[in-house]
Amino acid sequence: MFSLGRAFVPAATRAFSTSAPRSTKVAVLGAAGGIGQPLSLLLKQSPLISQLSLYDIVNTPGVAADIAHINTDSKVTGYTPENNGLATALKDSHIVVIPAGVPRKPGMTRDDLFNTNAGIVRDLAIACAEHCPKAHILVISNPVNSTVPIVAEVFKKKGAFDPRRLFGVTTLDVVRASRFVSELKGVSCEDAKVTVVGGHSGVTIVPLLSQVPNGITIAETGAETEALIKRIQFGGDEVVKAKDGKGSATLSMAFAGARFTQSLLRATVGKETGVVEPTFVQSPVMADKGVEYFATNVELGPDGVKNIQGLGSLSASEEKLIEAAVPELQKNIAKGVAFVNGSD
Repeated sequence: MFSLGRAFVPAATRAFSTSAPRSTKVAVLGAAGGIGQPLSLLLKQSPLISQLSLYDIVNTPGVAADIAHINTDSKVTGYTPENNGLATALKDSHIVVIPAGVPRKPGMTRDDLFNTNAGIVRDLAIACAEHCPKAHILVISNPVNSTVPIVAEVFKKKGAFDPRRLFGVTTLDVVRASRFVSELKGVSCEDAKVTVVGGHSGVTIVPLLSQVPNGITIAETGAETEALIKRIQFGGDEVVKAKDGKGSATLSMAFAGARFTQSLLRATVGKETGVVEPTFVQSPVMADKGVEYFATNVELGPDGVKNIQGLGSLSASEEKLIEAAVPELQKNIAKGVAFVNGSD
């Protein structure tokens, strides 16, 4: 079970039993959407989940019934707002994954989504703080640079904020970077491991190409490198255009979200050590620049964030990319904080 490739399920995971070691409930909010359905499908395969709780404003019971027929041991339930469904979906959750919101359309930036998605994420965060305050919250809803601070501010107001348990899922940037480098250099994705830091939109996405291991060398400057960086930073636009404005990156985002969720389960439920994933968290890495949240590789542990890794040695061009990312991150984060503190 759960054999979706080495990039998704490391070898250590395969040593686990085919059933969760204890009752482990994972809730997906926005489970009937373009990301939520494939994400839920992938999570149904995890041997570390005993209960998969799906919530959306419509169609969730049908999605749950469909996924429930897959022959893995986790129980699947679906909820809508009726009969206090959100509270029931969240109660006793170990992890809550939030892909809820509207997708991007042609010409839209992630910030263009803010006015709609900010309210959705705020309301879901309020429910999480009330019904599962100790859960690990995984935010996929864009713009992640702003929605993660929204969740943090809501939890602070409820007296339930634990920075170790709040994550912005930036895994897709790393997944894309790995694939793009593997294509460019004719190597396997497993070898083309790219650290991506910063945030999760446009110029805030900073691939550290100078740190790619396994003898893979990428020129610091030049047209090919510039095109690669741009593709990593704006890969979402490529998908929106290819879908003729009828969708955004849903399947690849579901894969990335499931990968991060599984990694967190391995560290928290499976008690596996040395699990490292990129994620946008409250971080000291760029705090002196006024950037409270920042994505780097993070070692995960039983309580969530265990160790936040630094940037390492940067090339001159990467230093410039970081400089360009900082003011955007400052604005994005401030926008999320202001939304909560200036709203009812």
